[in-house]
Amino acid sequence: MTDTTRQNIARWIAAEEGQFFERKSALDRSSEKVKPRKAAEIAHDIAETLCAMANADGGELVIGIEDNGTLSGVPHAEDKINLLLGIPKDRNYVNPPLPCRASKVAAPDGMTLLHFEADWSPDVHLLADSRCLLRIRDRNEPFDKDKVKALKESKTQGLFERTFPAGARMEDLDETLLAAFAGKVSVESAPREVLSRFRLVEGRNGHAVPTLAALLLFGRDPSRWHDRCGIDFVRWEGKERKSGAELNISKRFRVEAPLSVLPEKAFESIKPFIRERQQLHDLFFAEKLEYPTFAWQEAIVNAVAHRDYSIRGLGIEVWMFDDRMEIRSPGLPPAPVTLDALAKCRHMHCSRNPLMVRALTSLGYMRELGEGVPRMFDEMERAGCYPPRFEAVGGAVVRVTLRNEPIYDQATLEWLAQFKEVELSGDQKRMLAYAHAHGDCFTSREYQKVVEADIYGASNAIKDMIRKGIVRSEAKGGRVYSVVIPLMAVDGMPDDLKALLKQLTKAGCIRNVDVQKVLKVSRISAWRIITGLIADGWLAPKGSGKGRSSSYVPGSRLLFQAQSSKNEREAETIGAEAETLKPQE
Repeated sequence: MTDTTRQNIARWIAAEEGQFFERKSALDRSSEKVKPRKAAEIAHDIAETLCAMANADGGELVIGIEDNGTLSGVPHAEDKINLLLGIPKDRNYVNPPLPCRASKVAAPDGMTLLHFEADWSPDVHLLADSRCLLRIRDRNEPFDKDKVKALKESKTQGLFERTFPAGARMEDLDETLLAAFAGKVSVESAPREVLSRFRLVEGRNGHAVPTLAALLLFGRDPSRWHDRCGIDFVRWEGKERKSGAELNISKRFRVEAPLSVLPEKAFESIKPFIRERQQLHDLFFAEKLEYPTFAWQEAIVNAVAHRDYSIRGLGIEVWMFDDRMEIRSPGLPPAPVTLDALAKCRHMHCSRNPLMVRALTSLGYMRELGEGVPRMFDEMERAGCYPPRFEAVGGAVVRVTLRNEPIYDQATLEWLAQFKEVELSGDQKRMLAYAHAHGDCFTSREYQKVVEADIYGASNAIKDMIRKGIVRSEAKGGRVYSVVIPLMAVDGMPDDLKALLKQLTKAGCIRNVDVQKVLKVSRISAWRIITGLIADGWLAPKGSGKGRSSSYVPGSRLLFQAQSSKNEREAETIGAEAETLKPQE
């Protein structure tokens, strides 16, 4: 076994499965006796994973390693192994054939592994059953066939970063940056070997030649190959841009560096302009940044990774006003990503620059692809700010706007923390906050007005909140809804009551028949359980408490525990949001 093979196996064992890497077992563990999986099943795994990767950003697939990184090998006969290695080129599985390298690898203890490396492809590849798959994070997601044409058109943009600028040589790359990159992705591999593995250089006439992506990522002088590949920062005084005699620019500078270090240098240069604000809570001032760090930095990383570098007359710009921050990037999103999908916080991913994206991901700027934008929304909501806004400017620029004006005050944020265990949309949270300020109830019409939704959107959102047990209809068929504070399990609470909390929260009370259904017990057993919970103060009879149809509401002990738990959650929220605390003067 060569040193390179040993290094590769170690990397495959340690690597996390995600956008660019997948492991598959060749063993069937569905019964007590472990046996080889059917070759046909493995073949379908290979076709689906490689097809999805080629349609996205490319990636690696290894057969013979378990999900936990344990080597298990491919114990199949040689003819089966040869069949599996030929899957990427077999039109019976994939059409058109995939740009892929497939090899058999000798592993320790006489085991065999199968390694596949699919390149990003300018074509859209379909499976034998005509399905189209797209790699998104660690999943092979089905892609709408009606949008395949748009995906094909967007893929032509990925060819630009793969061009070879005239006169470019390997000497034009910064050796220090290359060494740092190699150290990130493969400790023992030479930098040029790593570049070759990432398809950033190619052999031509016996010489290695860098692509445009390599020159922009690691070039000694990136501006030689693209004159607008940096980031322009402008600080405007006030809330509007003015010109002429009223020009209101207070600071302007340009950040220029190879793309592999450009985001970090931009963070360092822009961070001093992110102001801290003091918020009074009880007897302390809590200092808080006006923009969540992840939100504005993710917007800049996305601009660097996904901008259209074929547009040379425009560059990335960061404009900062008193009330907002705007990050402008040349080029509209490539299909299937749309501005509407981004605004609705959908998990989507498609790279205009797959070579650059893969390198920036390996450098740690990007993690789970498709997760950055949803997390931006989460961070802005957690800070009590309005959600990010995505829009097109002039038909050629994407503008991401982050507003620093709070949508919620501190007290409302603490109140909303009670629902942090419930998966809610931003609009649903806004409605809860509105209801809290108006007697803890609201109507369907108010929902439509507050979140600017039509009657059908409001109805679906309210039904979802009712299903999750945080909203209750005041009357059957009524249009008035009250907010229900979730009851949370706490230490010392009986297991039977924990199982009943969801129903108790949702309905506000519980009956004998509910206990029978949830706990799967008889009527007599349910009565004994209820009697015990009443005796311990966890439940209390509603009304007279007599008769088989009697209902039971939270008792004094449960209400006390709920209030204590609420206070603890509020304390956690305050502690997490306050970066520093200062006594009030």
